[in-house]
Amino acid sequence: MNWIAKLAAKAPVPIFIARGPDAPDETDRLHLNPALTIVDTPRAASILLVAGTLPHALKMYLHRLHDQLPHPRATVFWHSSPTEPFSNAVEIAHGDDLASVLLRTRAALLGGERASDADVLPDEPANEWQGVGPHGQGGKGMMGGTPYGRPMAMTDDDIRDGLKLDAYTAEFGPFLPMLPAGMILKLTLQGDIIQDVAVVSPPYEDARKGREIRALLRLLGLPTLANRMLVENAHRDAGFKRLVTLSGVRMAIPPDLGRTHDGSDVRSRFEHLLKDPFSPQKPHLTGLDLGDLLEGREWQEAMLILNSFDNVSLRKICANTRTNADEDSSEQTSGGHENMDHSAHGGH
Repeated sequence: MNWIAKLAAKAPVPIFIARGPDAPDETDRLHLNPALTIVDTPRAASILLVAGTLPHALKMYLHRLHDQLPHPRATVFWHSSPTEPFSNAVEIAHGDDLASVLLRTRAALLGGERASDADVLPDEPANEWQGVGPHGQGGKGMMGGTPYGRPMAMTDDDIRDGLKLDAYTAEFGPFLPMLPAGMILKLTLQGDIIQDVAVVSPPYEDARKGREIRALLRLLGLPTLANRMLVENAHRDAGFKRLVTLSGVRMAIPPDLGRTHDGSDVRSRFEHLLKDPFSPQKPHLTGLDLGDLLEGREWQEAMLILNSFDNVSLRKICANTRTNADEDSSEQTSGGHENMDHSAHGGH
């Protein structure tokens, strides 16, 4: 190991977490370990930590996620067993200290003692384009096809302010940190404005205590206060509540954002969670779908809305929302070009 690798080995280990529905409660408390850095994008990680057993339907998203990590990289399975194509992954044995294993694995990667993970998926374009079309680059006509694998930018009507931008449709989730774990949404965006939403997969039926308030605090730019919520009874600490008040974070939440039929909104749900983080509000959800809540909203607003609900409520809202299968059927009927692959966020 050269001197640069030795210096790098002393830094906290950057890990990205792919969480399964049975991930242990200790997963959240990894944020408190100074030897680790929990990153928000796989492109900043050296280790992919698979916490818990993933449903079979999410395996392809794990494969996409894995290949986004830069080299050298490794995959570690915790409270689950490696499966193909991860047969050479590190498995945390019962009783092993997770942080120690992660540190040793990263040191072995930097020192060349452990080979970097190979790609799981083939290195090929999202859409076939070579030799396609009159010019052999995937384009058709003036604006059609997928030139060099990607559709050309096309302006579209905006549902909010009339600013016509290119509409981009992609799947987001199931491991995107700002979404509840397991949730996959197919979103159409113009800039950061959500124009359309369909459900691919609802969030897990997990009951992680305090998930909602921690997620909201992180989204509002207060990750340190979010981590303090991981300390037992921190929400009862007068000093903690005073810090939240002094931050002015309540005023950062727009009024009436994410309003439900009974008048509950993100700000009121946030206030309730501050008082009792382990017992989220149960607003009236009959007939409420994600389109009502998210369409026309900016990305940040949409993330606040989603994380202000507990997973049980979100699953009910998802059940009222158009699914990806419904949308695919509609696209086939219309004969449009919406089946092009924009899956860069599929495993993130």
